[in-house]
Amino acid sequence: MFEKLRIIFSIPELRKKVMLTIGLLAIYRIGFHIPLPMIATNIGDAGGTASEFFEKITLFAASDLREATIFGLGIMPYISASIIFQLLGSVYKPLEELKKEGEAGRKKLNEYTRYLTVLICVVQSYMYLKFMLMSGGPSGNGDINPNFMAADGSLFWGWQFVAVLVMTCGTVFLMWLGEQIDEHGIGNGISLLIMAGILAQMPKALYELVRNMKTELTGLSRGQIGIETLVLLVVLFVGVVFGVVFITLGQRKIPTQSAKFTRGRRVYGGTRQHLPLRINQAGVMPIIFASSLLIIPGMLMGGLASFVGSESALFKPLNLIGLTLNDQGSFVFNLFYVVLIFFFCYFWTAITFNPKEMSDNLRDSGTFIPGYRPGKRTTDYLEKVMVRITYVGAAFLSIVAIVPTIVYGSLGVPYSIAGFYGGTGLLIAVSVAFDLVQKIDSHLVMRNYRGLLEGAGGGVSPVV
Repeated sequence: MFEKLRIIFSIPELRKKVMLTIGLLAIYRIGFHIPLPMIATNIGDAGGTASEFFEKITLFAASDLREATIFGLGIMPYISASIIFQLLGSVYKPLEELKKEGEAGRKKLNEYTRYLTVLICVVQSYMYLKFMLMSGGPSGNGDINPNFMAADGSLFWGWQFVAVLVMTCGTVFLMWLGEQIDEHGIGNGISLLIMAGILAQMPKALYELVRNMKTELTGLSRGQIGIETLVLLVVLFVGVVFGVVFITLGQRKIPTQSAKFTRGRRVYGGTRQHLPLRINQAGVMPIIFASSLLIIPGMLMGGLASFVGSESALFKPLNLIGLTLNDQGSFVFNLFYVVLIFFFCYFWTAITFNPKEMSDNLRDSGTFIPGYRPGKRTTDYLEKVMVRITYVGAAFLSIVAIVPTIVYGSLGVPYSIAGFYGGTGLLIAVSVAFDLVQKIDSHLVMRNYRGLLEGAGGGVSPVV
């Protein structure tokens, strides 16, 4: 492995790309620690539902909402804008036509995505600032530096404008960093920023694990990390990573055959190939949607219970529902979580995978699936296969998603530690790592070198 790493840095072009990527990621991490001047503290010690919400979002937002920095919003507004346009592109005719215009249409969609990103940043940064204003102290200004307050005790409106502008520009700058990595570095820039934000939480999680660990047997007691708990966590982590790698690379290969045609005295075509369909076609989107949607009802019910007061007849049912939906170790929470993951798996797959379009492309290229006539029968077959493998992918995502909640709920391990045993963070880290390795491999193979994973089972996808 060290020899392969040496080869990477011995190739001038590849070395330049890798060093540029590392430098841009370093800039991202430096800006991550530059706080807004008008903020006196961070909200990481707020506790309660808000603290848990920020801790979950931190794992896949490439940011830390518990600290008001210039990159406080992270890259999530850009991802939200991209998802919105991807969804609209399936139901809004003008955007659907724009997607079919090739490179020109893609540039226009990217331009619209940037505009929507700025709008989302302005709204989110303003709401985030207002939440911080009301989060601490009796007057609701516990997180604001007194030097920036107006005469009435609130943050001066000019500084509110500056804070919103700085956080918006921070996200736009991160979006530009990602584009520079795409163009001049190596790997997918936005994905690498997210992975860097996830991996940056590991030292803190490991420190917290070591600090709370006891060098004695605790009988797997909840809230106590003993020797057997540590062994269980290590075994569980290895098993989850193995499963994530297997399913991420898993494919259903459908055999195809091209039609024969004659030109002059030569016969062309007739070759056998395969059409790869990913088992986890939806990626991490179902977990992101499900976890985000599941947080909202619990917070709303808890807020309504506080609003109606303890003397009201509605207080107990609302409070019970809120506590149940916020309890990650409860059966009801995990049941709703799994149901939402299955729903969004099929929903996202239906948006991103079009069997009719794929069937038409096969027919236009003179390729067919043996045993199925081109057209409707091929479309129905592709749809049936995708429904079946999506069920497997959804079941896998459900298992990976609830592992952190089980570890957090049953063992009492802090969520900053349990979050690395599954869920969105681990899926993103593994997927981006494989994508980065494949791009480096393409440069090595082009120069007649062996790939990073060659000889270790790399590049071979499990077939279902």
